[in-house]
Amino acid sequence: MLLSRVADGLYWIARYLERAEHGARLIEVGLDLGLGRAGTEGIADRLYASLGMSATAAVADRGPLVAAALFDLENRHSVAACVTAARENGRQVREEISSDMWEQLNALFLAVRQIHSNADREARPASLCRTVIAGIHLFQGITDATMGRAEGWQYLQAGRFIERAAVTAALLDRFVSDGATQADGRLESIDWVALLRSCSALEAYCRHYTADVRPERVTEFLLLSADFPRSVRFAAAQLESALQAVARASGRGPGGRAERLIGRLHASLDYGQVDEILSDDPHVYLGGISRQCALIHTAVYQSYVAYPIELAIPA
Repeated sequence: MLLSRVADGLYWIARYLERAEHGARLIEVGLDLGLGRAGTEGIADRLYASLGMSATAAVADRGPLVAAALFDLENRHSVAACVTAARENGRQVREEISSDMWEQLNALFLAVRQIHSNADREARPASLCRTVIAGIHLFQGITDATMGRAEGWQYLQAGRFIERAAVTAALLDRFVSDGATQADGRLESIDWVALLRSCSALEAYCRHYTADVRPERVTEFLLLSADFPRSVRFAAAQLESALQAVARASGRGPGGRAERLIGRLHASLDYGQVDEILSDDPHVYLGGISRQCALIHTAVYQSYVAYPIELAIPA
């Protein structure tokens, strides 16, 4: 059984990197939408709002908003702050990750810091977005190639997929709920294309459904697809598998609170129907996924990180 300090560090490396990649992708799409495209302000607003950033400024004044989402180290959800926190957690568990993993994590941190220190950093936000996305993809590939599939690996998977499930549900909620509040009850196709691009899902969606972008199909794909790696259902399946493996490795056996919670969430997504979800209150459903992820996180901490000392001592 891993030390709780090590488990915590590995779990948060993955969560912070997933959060940084998600934020960088949303900002990159938002920047692209702002390149002289009329009528896209509301889409960018939804992207920024899903990151907890208030997009009330005029389009021409959004530079400070983007800079804060990317560079503000005081904002723990900013891209630079997440990369910095991931690197610090990596330093604390250096003995549990491969040298190649550490070198890539450190290289990503140094690249972000260099961009952050440049005087013209706010003039080149897209550069940081691409650096972060590519650097995190490379880290994940190196991890796949160099780390054994033992308990530490499972904590990385748990952190990665609980974060993915939560942020994808929150992002989808912004679009589905906004569509329900429009005067005509729907958003335009460009809105849903932007959502798909924000999840790197446009090509996969088109291969599955063709290029006919419909709100109910986009919702179904990002929420209920069993095969697409950024869908909520796929993330729930991977999270369940990781937590079951952690339970076995720790000697606790299946059936703990964290495993029960993720099993319930996974089952609801396995058997969910998009027409039923949309005909009820999708905001309640998607908000419920975020709340369930928070409960799973708390259960993971109670079971494997901040557990009572007597649970760590064999009977």
